[in-house]
Amino acid sequence: MTADPDRPFRYPLGRHHRDEIATRSGRPLTDLDLARVLSGQVSPDDVSVSAETLELQAGFARKAGYGEVAENLLRAAEMTRIPSTEILEIYEAMRPGRSTYYQLLSLSQRIASMYEAEHTGAYIREAAEAYRDTGLLKMEEG
Repeated sequence: MTADPDRPFRYPLGRHHRDEIATRSGRPLTDLDLARVLSGQVSPDDVSVSAETLELQAGFARKAGYGEVAENLLRAAEMTRIPSTEILEIYEAMRPGRSTYYQLLSLSQRIASMYEAEHTGAYIREAAEAYRDTGLLKMEEG
């Protein structure tokens, strides 16, 4: 499914557009049922949300006046393109006292450019600023 700005989607997507919504693997929601799950025909990516669905959900949130929720959903959509190992490294780097200000800035630039993840990169930059202001950064080495 591609988010078509001219296509009127109705919330909730799973009820009104079940045949048009696909999971992260590209499998349509209509293809998922308990029998397939129990028989092992469904993989973890078959039950993971796609970036396109998260982007549509962000549009619903923004229209309803929930701008922060929309931003979180857009960041989540970007994160579907980032490998799990990289996400774990981001979380580790963002733990208080684990990274310097410049390490976080470098991480934000790398993530934004490698994965076309501007929202995620901005979030890491915001964290770097907040950590600097509150003393949660790793002390500069040498």
